[in-house]
Parts: sequence; structure tokens; C-alpha cells
Amino acid sequence: MRIYELMHQGGPVMWPLLACSIIVLTVILERLLFWIGIERRRNRTLMDEILRLAEKRDWERIGKKISGSEDYVIRVLTVGILHREYDMAKAMEAEARHMVKKMSRFMTVLDTMITVAPLLGIFGTVLGIISSFKMLGTGGMADPKLVTGGIAQALITTAAGLAISIITVFPYNYFKSRIEHAIHIMEKYATNLVVVYEKSR
Repeated sequence: MRIYELMHQGGPVMWPLLACSIIVLTVILERLLFWIGIERRRNRTLMDEILRLAEKRDWERIGKKISGSEDYVIRVLTVGILHREYDMAKAMEAEARHMVKKMSRFMTVLDTMITVAPLLGIFGTVLGIISSFKMLGTGGMADPKLVTGGIAQALITTAAGLAISIITVFPYNYFKSRIEHAIHIMEKYATNLVVVYEKSR
């Protein structure tokens, strides 16, 4: 069965469901590219080197090493180092929150689609059943095809809504786990930097 035929048989609710699927695919693609970019910019060796240099209080070398780095953890550590004479921990916490906000972008959209798509499917189901009962009321069982058409509409929209929701759950949970892992890494290295700095004072 072609997509156009499904859209036609599913009734008017299929159009908002189509919009939901386009939104979901766009957000998933955008987030995948975002996380691929983040992974490419990671520099785990440099993070450990920064901690070693901080222990020696070699701020000049640290400045040269971190110059131009786009690693999100190094950015958090950089902010902490720049504000070491004031409040290193709070400065890094603020930067980490900013990074998490960027990582969480469009996550609410995916979360909303997981809920909205099945509800739209149920709405289409109700419309299909209403249509079937109207056919029964006007024509009785003289033409069963009219009744089954309404039932088909109900089943198609329900299936489409559930499919969109199920497909969205997996990337949503994946992105959520990536955010949680990133928070853990930022907290780990920020805490290590504070400890190293305090020891070296």
C-alpha cells in the first residue's frame, strides 16, 4: 500500500501525524549531527594534562594548551581556571548548566511527540468509529464496505500514532543517556580540578 493511499484511508488526522513524523525525523537528525560533532571535538588526553598542570600551578602552559579547544569539558575547566581567584566551583557549575542546556535542545519536542502521536492516533480512531456508526445509522448493513472503511480509518491512525511514538522513544532515551553521561564527566573533572587547585594552594 502506497503512502498516499494510507494518508487517504486514514482520514484527516493522518496529516498532523505526518507533520509529527517530519518533526521527529528532523530533530533526531539534528541531534545526531550535534552529538557526532561533540564526539569529534573531544580531547581526553588534554583533560588529564590540564589537571596535572593545574597541580603544578602552571597556568601559562594551561592557557596555551586549551587555546582553541572546543571540547565541552575543557571549556568548563577553562572557565573554572579563569575564575580561580574568585569562585572556581560556581563558575564551572554555571558553564556546565549552559552546556547541558545546549545538549538538551529539542528534547522537549521529542518528549511531546511521544505523548501527542498516540493521542492523535486515538483521536483518529474515534473519528473513524463515529463515521462507521453514521454509516450504520443511515444505510444499515446494506453496504458493509462503508462501515469497514471507517474501521480501517480508525486502525490506520492508531497504528501510525503508535509507530511514531515507538520510533521516537529509542533516540529520545539515547540522547537522554548521552546528556546524563556528559553531566557525569563534567562533574568528575570539575571536582578533580577544584581538589587539585585546593591542594596546590
